Amino acid sequence: MPLPKENEQYTYADYLTWPEDERWEIIDGIAYMMTAPTWQHQAISRELNRQISNYLFDKPCKSFAAPFDLRIPEFNERDEETTTIVQPDLVVICNKEGLKGTGFYGIPTIIIEILSPSTARKDKILKFSRYQRAGIQEYWMVSPEYEQIEVYTLQENKRYELSKIYTIEDKLITSLFPDLEIDLKPVFTF
Repeated sequence: MPLPKENEQYTYADYLTWPEDERWEIIDGIAYMMTAPTWQHQAISRELNRQISNYLFDKPCKSFAAPFDLRIPEFNERDEETTTIVQPDLVVICNKEGLKGTGFYGIPTIIIEILSPSTARKDKILKFSRYQRAGIQEYWMVSPEYEQIEVYTLQENKRYELSKIYTIEDKLITSLFPDLEIDLKPVFTF
């Protein structure tokens, strides 16, 4: 099977034909190859997922870590026609009906991306815009370099607003789960 080309438009049906040993994302039909994350990236992801999963243990929402195929529909197209397939570092799903195959088809509640030099631009611009347009309630951008997390919350005008910047000394509290407190010291200390 030929590999994706720049400036071509792709769907989830195309994505499913690509080699399984390669990691790809498609944002608005454009394919982006992904590289392996650093160990620091993995450590941050593991600790965030541990704290969130422990909190959600007996609740209807669940968290999932990459690799996880999140298919975000634009105009209620069928799953295989979706033109945005991303691999968020962490995602919180409260609608289990969209869980199928290798991930989720629909709109998750929270997406968490851990920034790295190779993905920061895509996470801050392309994904930010796509997640906002999709109506994802919260988008967290984690900066390992600055040991901080920016939490963006979708407002009534369907635009993200920076709710707060949390640092290593803080406990992150989200309005979506007010009794969840994420201790950031172990997130950034390994």
